[in-house]
Amino acid sequence: MIKNHVIKNRGKPQSNLDFKMMATIFSIRDKFNKPIEILKKTQIGSGSHVLDYGCGPGSFSIASAELVGPSGKVFAADMHPLAIKKVNKKAAKKGLDNIITIQTHCNTNLDAKSLDVVFCFDTFHSINHPEDVLGEFQRILKDEGILYIMDHHLTDDEAISGITATNLFKFLEKKEDLCKFIKSS
Repeated sequence: MIKNHVIKNRGKPQSNLDFKMMATIFSIRDKFNKPIEILKKTQIGSGSHVLDYGCGPGSFSIASAELVGPSGKVFAADMHPLAIKKVNKKAAKKGLDNIITIQTHCNTNLDAKSLDVVFCFDTFHSINHPEDVLGEFQRILKDEGILYIMDHHLTDDEAISGITATNLFKFLEKKEDLCKFIKSS
């Protein structure tokens, strides 16, 4: 299962100071490990409808919005109000009007079977009720939709078993750091 040092912080929002420090670290990380390059390994393309769950300061949300173009949509979801403010500010600065932010712990209020891709990067380890969140992902993904998980706080086996334990998703493949899942029949 999931390591004890990770579990103790599950479901608890970061302090504003912790969030700001994380955002600073991510801005440095993004200069060396560009989110757009990671997302190019996914099935996100022009016109896609995507959810970035646990979007944080929006590194992947902004890159996704550029990939999906004006005919696509990116939903950036996070429980922290500073995440929502940061993503909205970045989107406005870049003139991106295809990003919609959602402040949530789980329920996105998105239409069933409306998304092509959901990704949850470096977030799954901190989700308090993963079965509820995975149920929401399963509900909002199209039948042929894809779930991508990348979590450097978990081993591959922990991430894969954490996703497949609910029987909502099947593991398809691992490509570099990305674990790809499809909906179970």
